[in-house]
This record gives sequence, structure tokens and C-alpha cells, in this order.
Amino acid sequence: MAKTTEPTIIKKYANRRLYNTGTSTYVTLEDLALMVKAEEDFVVFDAKSGDEITRSVLTQIIFEQENKGQNLLPITFLRQLIRFYGDSMQNVVPSYLDFSISSLTREQDRMREQMSNALGTTAFDVIEDQVKRNAEIFDRAMRMFLPFGAGKEGEENGQAGQARPAEPAKGPAAASADDLDALKRQLADMQKKIDSIADGGKG
Repeated sequence: MAKTTEPTIIKKYANRRLYNTGTSTYVTLEDLALMVKAEEDFVVFDAKSGDEITRSVLTQIIFEQENKGQNLLPITFLRQLIRFYGDSMQNVVPSYLDFSISSLTREQDRMREQMSNALGTTAFDVIEDQVKRNAEIFDRAMRMFLPFGAGKEGEENGQAGQARPAEPAKGPAAASADDLDALKRQLADMQKKIDSIADGGKG
């Protein structure tokens, strides 16, 4: 049976029961987790208010999985993630995390092969190498698209003694809300550049 292009509607009632309108049955968070793994798209609405609560329910699924001992989120990552709330970089973090997990998804087959064939190389070494490569690619793409700040290139020129004319200090921390909104709009185009840079880095 072919998958439909429209996401399945899940309704959440006051008693916390979840109703799958596609199958006309009540489901659990575990059922929704299986749908995610099967790449079945769905959206969740509060049955009373009509508000979309997909993000909240997906977070609950992660919480349930973590409680079962299937820990994917390191303590250090969770602490740092909390620190970003309210920070000037908060609007950039979702895009960076989305890029990182998308890159990991695209590279997962290659990484599995490397880990199975590696002699004396741990899974952590392979993942760490991939993370470093992703960070470098994202950093280069950010410096290419950011409308503010000289980035590392400016720092290198300054170290070489080629001082630039004095300009008002700029940077992500001093960026206005409009700058961050513009950055978010540019991220879709940035993906093409990122893929281009990544392909060039393999050579």
C-alpha cells in the first residue's frame, strides 16, 4: 500500500489518550515511535483546543526512550542545550542541529561500514571524525552566508598585520533579530552550498 503524501492526524485527548485518525484506533507513544522509525509522517493536535502539539509529543517519545535505558543524549549535550535557551545563538541552534542530524543520516551507511571494517578504530573515533568534518563544513558555510562579522578570515588578516579600517564591532552576539531572521531564511539555500563544500572536501 503506497504511502500518502499527507501526514496522519493524531488527536490527543484530556485523558492523555492518543487517537490515530488514519486507522481509527487508539495508540501509544510506543506506537508513534514505531511510526517515526518507519518514516510515517504524522502531526498531533490537542483534541480540545485544536493546537498542534507535535513537538511536545515527540519530546515525550524521546523522554520515554531515554527512561528505557536507550540513552542517545549525553549529559554534557543536555546541559549545553539548556544553556542555549535565551542565548543570542538560540535561533541558530535548531538549524545547526538539523544540519548535523541530516548529515549523520546521509552518512550512516558509510559510517556503519567504517566501524565494521575498522581495525583498532573505535566507533567513537569514527563518529568524532564525522562530527569534526560537519562542524568545519557548517562553519565555512556560515562564514560564506552570514551578513555580519568578518569571521576567521578577518582574524587571520589581522594576525598577518593587514589591519582593516576600523568598523563598528559586529558578530552573532550583537546581531539584531532581523539579522537572525534573515539567516534562517538563507539556510535553505545554504544547504546546497554545504553539500557542494562537503563533496569538495571528500576529494
